[in-house]
Amino acid sequence: QVHLAESGGGPVQAGGSLRLSCAVSGTTVDSYCMAWVRQIPMGGLDGVATIDTDGSIDYAWAVRGRFTAYKDSKKNMIYLEMERVKPDDGTTYYCATRHRRPCSVEAATLYGINDWGKGALVTISS
Repeated sequence: QVHLAESGGGPVQAGGSLRLSCAVSGTTVDSYCMAWVRQIPMGGLDGVATIDTDGSIDYAWAVRGRFTAYKDSKKNMIYLEMERVKPDDGTTYYCATRHRRPCSVEAATLYGINDWGKGALVTISS
């Protein structure tokens, strides 16, 4: 059974930085497309970044150039480095897997994810 555990959430000032981590068990970060998604108003989820099994990465336009997603295969973890955060970045972030192709932010947003953790809340103060 796949288990994902996010950590690193908390308060951060607008313009500041934060790193989210996700510990993965029950599978490996190289077995599936890994994703970071975040909750949007009305309860939906938006893809933030995806990391494919070959290491290629896709970002949502809203975070491109500010966020960096990466994985550590030895530690079986994925990370999301958030820089120059904006008030709109404040929400709950989830680490997720996507079992089907393609591995992309658009696909994760439109067609869904398979496994996800409990989430990490990021709050932005101005």
